[in-house]
Amino acid sequence: MAGKRRGERSLIFPTRPHVVSAGSVAAQNEAAGPLGSLFDMVLEDDTWGENSFEKAERKMFESAVRIALDKAKLRSGSLHCLLGGDLLNQIVSANFAARQLNVPFLGLYGACSTIAESLLIGSVLVDGGYADTVACAASSHFSTAERQYRFPLELGTTVPPTAQRTVTGAGCALLSGKGPMGGAPFRNIVVTGATIGRVVDLGISDASNMGAAMAPAAADTILSHFGDMEETPDDYDLVITGDLGRFGSSMLLSLLNDHGVDLTKKHLDCGNLVFSTKQKFNSGGSGCGCPAITLAAHLLGKVEIGEVKRMLFLATGALLSPLSSMQGDTIPGIAHALVLEMNREAMGL
Repeated sequence: MAGKRRGERSLIFPTRPHVVSAGSVAAQNEAAGPLGSLFDMVLEDDTWGENSFEKAERKMFESAVRIALDKAKLRSGSLHCLLGGDLLNQIVSANFAARQLNVPFLGLYGACSTIAESLLIGSVLVDGGYADTVACAASSHFSTAERQYRFPLELGTTVPPTAQRTVTGAGCALLSGKGPMGGAPFRNIVVTGATIGRVVDLGISDASNMGAAMAPAAADTILSHFGDMEETPDDYDLVITGDLGRFGSSMLLSLLNDHGVDLTKKHLDCGNLVFSTKQKFNSGGSGCGCPAITLAAHLLGKVEIGEVKRMLFLATGALLSPLSSMQGDTIPGIAHALVLEMNREAMGL
C-alpha cells in the first residue's frame, strides 16, 4: 500500500470527487423498456433529423453532455475537460461532439467499458487537483454498430440467443472537485475508489457472444478489487456490471463462485436492466450507451436518495475490431470499476 494506491491495481480518492449532474439520451426501443420514463431525452427516430445514423450518434453524445451541464446550471466553458468515446472507428462520435462543445478533450476507447474508464480518469484528475469540473460521456447506436461490426442492416440478419442488442443512447456524468454546486441536481454522490482493469482473453471468438468474451474480465476486476481493498461483497449494496447480458451475467457468477465469491444477491447488469424480456432482444443490451444511460438515468439517482449507499460499478468492454475479426482473432475483454457512495456527511449520517 502506497499513497493513493491500494494493492496491485486499485486507487482511493481522498478528496472524494462529487458526481453533481448527469444527462441521458435514448431511442424508442430503450424508452419502451423498464427505464423509459427516466431518460432526459428520447429520439423521435433513429436518425433524429440527420441524414445518417452516425451523425445522429454524435448529436446524441453532444446532447447528453449539454443536458448534464444545463441541469447543473453550467456552461460548456465551465468544463476543464471532457473525457469520453464511442464504438466507431477513431471514436468519431465523441470527436465531432467535442468539436461542437469546444472544450479540452481526452478521447478514450475502452469499447463498452468507456463510461467507467472516463469516470476513473476523471476522478484521478479531480482528486489530483488538475481539474475542478469534468464531463465523462459515452455513446453507441444500434444501426452504426451493426453495420461497422456485423452485417449491413438491409440484410435483416438473424442472430443467435447469446447475441445482445446494441443500445442506442448516450450518457454523461459531471464530476466536481468543489463539492455540490448551487444548482446541481445531485448533492450526495461521491467517488471514493477505483480499480483499473487488465485485458483478459479466454479465447472466445464468437462476435455474437460478447457476454462470454467480457465476463472473464469482469470477474478478474471484481476479484482484484476485493483483494486490493480487503473487502467482500458484504461491503456493497450492489455490484453492477455494464453489459454482460443474461448469458454473460450467468457466466460471471459461475466464474466468481469458482473463487469462493457469491454475488448472486448483489449483482445487477445494465444489459439486463435496459430492455424487458418481453422486447425479445435475445440476451439483453450492450454497447457504450448501455451502462452510460443506465448509470446516468437510473443508478446515480438510487445513490443520491440513499436507496443504495455503496455501489461497485464496472463497465465491461470487448476489445475487438472489424479487422481483428476478419483475421480470426479472439475477443479480449476489459473492465474498469468505480466505487460510488452516498455522501454520509451531506446526508447527516
